[in-house]
Amino acid sequence: MAIEVGTEAPDFELKDNHGATVKLSDFRGAKNVVLLFYPFAFTGVCTGELCALRDELPKFVNDDVQLLAVSNDSIHTLRVFADQEGLDYPLLSDFWPHGDTSRAYGVFDEDKGCAVRGTFIIDKAGVVRWTVVNGLPDARDLNEYVKALDTL
Repeated sequence: MAIEVGTEAPDFELKDNHGATVKLSDFRGAKNVVLLFYPFAFTGVCTGELCALRDELPKFVNDDVQLLAVSNDSIHTLRVFADQEGLDYPLLSDFWPHGDTSRAYGVFDEDKGCAVRGTFIIDKAGVVRWTVVNGLPDARDLNEYVKALDTL
């Protein structure tokens, strides 16, 4: 079960598609975070969602907001995926220990070995303020993220 609104977001430390370490706590006090879990790079629905975010990037990466997208792919896979699709925001690898961060947020599918489509909007204090979890085949509505961010 995914963590609930009002819960302190579990901190994590993951490598991005360039090998840099990204910690959720680094944004505390500075930016709201859109934390988006997705199953796998190069799959149809995931590519569509991440490219839609790319096309609306100023809404999700600015002085007040940081987008972090997490999958269970390796950093090498994420690097090629980001380069191929022109994704200029951090793609974080929850590859090893496999799915630890996805599990901490309650969105890891043990049978499939990947995260389901979970999104968490975390405020500057580190508290989850909005969340949605969809099944593997169901794309999320980015307009809902914008509405949720507008309430912070």
